[in-house]
Amino acid sequence: MRTAPTILHLDMDAFFASAEQASKPSLRGKAVVVGGLGPRGVVATASYEARVFGVHSAMPMAQARRLAPNAAYLVPRFAFYRSISERVMGLLRARSPLVEPLSLDEAFVDLEAGGAAWDAESARLAGTRLRSEIRAVTGLTGSVGLAASKMLAKIGSEQAKPDGLVLIEPGTERALLGPLSVRTLPGVGPATGDHLRRAGIHTVEELAEAGEDELVRLLGKAHGHALHAMALAHDERPVVAERETKSVSVEDTYDVDIHDRVRVALEVQRLADRCVGRLRGAGLSGRTIVLKVRRYDFSTLTRSETLRGPTDDPAVIREAAARLLDSVDTTGGVRLLGVGVSGLADYTQEDLFAQAAGAQGADAEVEGPAEERQREPAQRQPEPTERRWPAGHDVRHAGYGHGWVQGSGLGRVTVRFETPGSAPGRVRTFLVDDPDLEPAEPLPLVSLDPPVPPAPPAQPSSGPEPEPASLPNWWSGTGGGATSRP
Repeated sequence: MRTAPTILHLDMDAFFASAEQASKPSLRGKAVVVGGLGPRGVVATASYEARVFGVHSAMPMAQARRLAPNAAYLVPRFAFYRSISERVMGLLRARSPLVEPLSLDEAFVDLEAGGAAWDAESARLAGTRLRSEIRAVTGLTGSVGLAASKMLAKIGSEQAKPDGLVLIEPGTERALLGPLSVRTLPGVGPATGDHLRRAGIHTVEELAEAGEDELVRLLGKAHGHALHAMALAHDERPVVAERETKSVSVEDTYDVDIHDRVRVALEVQRLADRCVGRLRGAGLSGRTIVLKVRRYDFSTLTRSETLRGPTDDPAVIREAAARLLDSVDTTGGVRLLGVGVSGLADYTQEDLFAQAAGAQGADAEVEGPAEERQREPAQRQPEPTERRWPAGHDVRHAGYGHGWVQGSGLGRVTVRFETPGSAPGRVRTFLVDDPDLEPAEPLPLVSLDPPVPPAPPAQPSSGPEPEPASLPNWWSGTGGGATSRP
């Protein structure tokens, strides 16, 4: 391990929910929950105001609504979050060539590799400046951990939340780790944590005192060795700029269990085509086809088949997925399906020749599912009768300007008209097919244009002052039904 805290871990604070609050003035300081809003949706992110009520990531949305019925419930806007993430990652890469993104809102940075830090003082200064720049560029906050290893840097950022910075001086790691729960260490999930608890091991210090031999006996050779090293604060993992993609997959969770075997097969074919689209978009092919099925009783089955060589051929992947489905009993109903490809490789020469020879046929196959949807009986794939307006998504009205969907239902959609830089806006309700209302692109949270010089003070006016925009006192903050009052 290095002798200076020059590994930085950045974790944006409640990223999705914070981005929504920054985008929507009326939600600032209020409980916001982002995730799937269907009966089987799960929480992607909850704002700190919602966490007070016990709402947290990965919680079923139905449980979140019971805990925080007055929170605003919004559908994720991943393209919007990705655009913010790109700005943040750009700030990190300006500091070092070694940036290891873990997700849209989380990354490791080797400050020493970029000459941005070489001791504790310079590392703290680099972390402080980074947080300031993130706020200036995105309007959001991030927490920073600085340490001599990746494990300790990540623990530091967790302790710094929200909107803080924690630097762990080399030599103090054991004292810091000792009283923490074993669940703090990477690789210790609920199952391993329960196993250790039954053995009387609750803290990292107790884990270290148990000894390597005892941990190997309890957890196996690989896991036991790794946990003992981490309990002693040993972590030699480097920051890796490029993380190799190990698999490409897609999956869907259904609001109602699917019992019809024909429908299940059609869904698998569509997932296979979506997976092919991702493969080709990444310039990859793969050898192993994987099918994932979660049944009505929450039991999850995976089946796989390895081909003789890598492929990105839609027909081949569809056929393999169909064969795998034949080996799974779906009689009781299916709640989730997924198709993935692993054993990835770059295009081979044979792949390129095959693609060039059959480009038109391949394109037709990728477009096949849309045609299949049109040929399906009406009772299996009904045509939508009205436009969908996901809660939280951006819209523009010809008369009222930019706003976002507060809720929809019963043929109506409720919109709050406000922008990131405005005061909390007014609410209006429209028919879902109102020709003046259309989806819109998100507005930037922070304007990067040069600042405009302030205008001279206005002269006193004898007329009445305009009424400031404010939240109607009848709105509870929910993102549910479309209701509005004059």
